[in-house]
Amino acid sequence: MTEEEFDVFYATSYPRVVVQIHALCGNWAEAQDCTQEAFVRAWDRRAQLVRSDYPEAWVRTVAHRLAISRWRKARRAFRQPDRAVEHHQSPQPNPDRVLLERALSQLPEEQRRAIVLFHLCDMGVQDIATELDCPVGTVKARLARGRAALAGIIGDDAEQDDPNRLDPHATRPPAGA
Repeated sequence: MTEEEFDVFYATSYPRVVVQIHALCGNWAEAQDCTQEAFVRAWDRRAQLVRSDYPEAWVRTVAHRLAISRWRKARRAFRQPDRAVEHHQSPQPNPDRVLLERALSQLPEEQRRAIVLFHLCDMGVQDIATELDCPVGTVKARLARGRAALAGIIGDDAEQDDPNRLDPHATRPPAGA
């Protein structure tokens, strides 16, 4: 279907389809929106529509389905929330995770990426090298430097928060134990 043929198809079919969809959904603006969207989708399928015996029926079906979908969304908006699907408030972040994220943010980008890929994504050194497009030795160096920097950062932060936190010989147990 050429552009000119589609224009003729649109001009002749649009008024009929919009009236039919209006009769189905009862809202003129909604019928116009759904019909317009159906014709936009038809434009992308011009090659299939030209082989179809009833391209207007295809557009009408798509517009009808769009109207039903919008109606369902509107109905869901007025329903009482289902307690079984309610979103529960997520627990407070773990202090160790906050500490780790803060420490990771202080690393250079290359080291942070290598650390995250290796320790959090469980990727091997070779896989990381392939993904980062760098030699295996470079990945190993970034991991070593990143770990050393993390140990320094986390050690300093942990001592400021709780001096006995990392001491295995501390007389009192760490918080939460």
